[in-house]
Parts: sequence; structure tokens; C-alpha cells
Amino acid sequence: MSERVHLPVVQGEAAPAAAPVRRRHPEWIRAQLPTKPAYFELRAMVKELQLHTVCESASCPNIGECWTRKALTIMILGDICTRSCRFCDVTTGRPLPPDPDEPRRVAEMLGRLGLEHTVITCVDRDDLADFGAAHWAETITRVKEACPEMTLEVLAGDFKGKTELVDIVLAADPDVFAHNLETVPRLSRQVRVQASYPRSYKILEHARKQGAVTKTGLMLGLGETLDEVREVITELAGLGVDIVTLGQYLAPSKSHLPIERYVHPTEFAELEKFALDAGITHVVAGPLVRSSYHADGQAELVRSLRKR
Repeated sequence: MSERVHLPVVQGEAAPAAAPVRRRHPEWIRAQLPTKPAYFELRAMVKELQLHTVCESASCPNIGECWTRKALTIMILGDICTRSCRFCDVTTGRPLPPDPDEPRRVAEMLGRLGLEHTVITCVDRDDLADFGAAHWAETITRVKEACPEMTLEVLAGDFKGKTELVDIVLAADPDVFAHNLETVPRLSRQVRVQASYPRSYKILEHARKQGAVTKTGLMLGLGETLDEVREVITELAGLGVDIVTLGQYLAPSKSHLPIERYVHPTEFAELEKFALDAGITHVVAGPLVRSSYHADGQAELVRSLRKR
């Protein structure tokens, strides 16, 4: 998921040399201000239908750019997560019971927007016996009925490694099954806290063996080495994962994990090439990349992968 950040934005003329502006982030990290009508129209629709988005709840820096294109990531099963990942700005606590009408409202929203591709994600629901699998299946089914021409990507939790629950989600026929690793194995316990690397590998491998198009994402700048990232990429290629995203970690607040370093765009380009050479079909890499960044343009890619 994304993080709350305070990014410099491009607007007006640069400050004169005599009065340099101190920047919190490097020059290559910029966000677009949400100023266009399409952004506000989409925000009003989200509010009207009482939906949650990871774009807002996790304070994604790309919200201005993406929502202007109507590219949003709806977040189901509420807006309170049962886990306390140290990179994420989504609220942790005791969630309310799942809203049985939420799948219908999600389908209505996406039906109105007429998108070619979209991503739906969720909070972790370790409080539920099925970790939200049935709610996922109902949401996917409703969306598929409302938007038969749209490709749908689901970004799910790990279901505590219970592959029979993954199968409930896959039976509803999402076009992409995504689950993020977030970081390298050495840092996983520190970053994801309640998650398990073997568990994440297990459900990605299972989904791929079931014939699903699979996807995962990593954040860089948390203290990992490039060799560790390359090792994970090689393992993902061995599992048959189709799509990988690589982005810069940006701390939501001082109480979250600090940024250990800024990864230069040239390093992202080198890792992208490495991943493609390793056998990953599609890679999106760059400082502002998040798991659903520019996913709205991947409809044709997803359709081609599903025909394998």
C-alpha cells in the first residue's frame, strides 16, 4: 500500500538562487496537485457511495495524478486494519463487521466510471474466520456483472497461508491476483510485523498454479541491498509471478519506519531490466511507483496473459 508523504509539487517558477528552498525529498520525487475537476468529481462519487479507497486511507502521493484519470483503488472490508505494518498509514484497530451492501456499491461505482481496468484492495481482516474471502468473492462477482468488459485486479492479504481461502477468491474469476511482499525477507518481520514471507510465497505460487495472472510489489529504501532485491526477483520469476512493481518507500510520519536511503531512478531502471531478463513478464519501477500505479493501462496486457 501507499504512504502519507509531503512532496514538493511543480507549480509556478523556481525560487531564485539567492533563496534556495530546502526540499525533504530529492528532485526526482514530485507529486501532482489535485486541482482538476475530474479529481473532485471522483472524490464526490466515493463519498456519495460511502466507499473507502487506499488512495485516501493510505495517503498515496499519486492521488492527484491518478484520480484525474479516474484511476482509483477501492478498499473493501472497511477502513480499519487488524495488522500494524510499520510502513502503512491505514488505521489499525478493531474493525466493524463487513458491510453486506458494500459489494453492490463497489459495482455501482465502477459501472458508472466505465474503466478498462481497475484494482480493488482490502484491509487485513484477521478477525474473520475466512479473513474476508467470501466478501471478496461477492465483490468480484458483483463487479464482473456490472462491468463485463473491464479487467479486474484484486490486491489481497495473505489469508494466513490458507490456500483454500485463496481458491474462494479465484473462483470468482478476477483477472489478476496480487499480493505484495513489500520488502526483502531479512526486513519482513520489521516491516510487515504479522506477515510471513513463506506464507506470501505460498499463496502467490498457489494462485499461479491455479492459472491466475499473479502480481506482487516491493518498496525500496528500507535498508535492503540491491543483491537482496535481485534475489527476490529471481525467486519470483521461479514462482511464475507475471507482474512486479518496484517503488520508493516514503515514510508516512515520524512514527513509521524511517527512510534509509533514496533509490535513484537509474537503479530502478537497472532493476527493471534485471527483472525482465529474469523472466518477469511486466515490470513497473520508479520512485513514485505503487502497487496499482498506472495499472489502469494494463488491460490489454492482462487479457493477453489470461490467454496463455
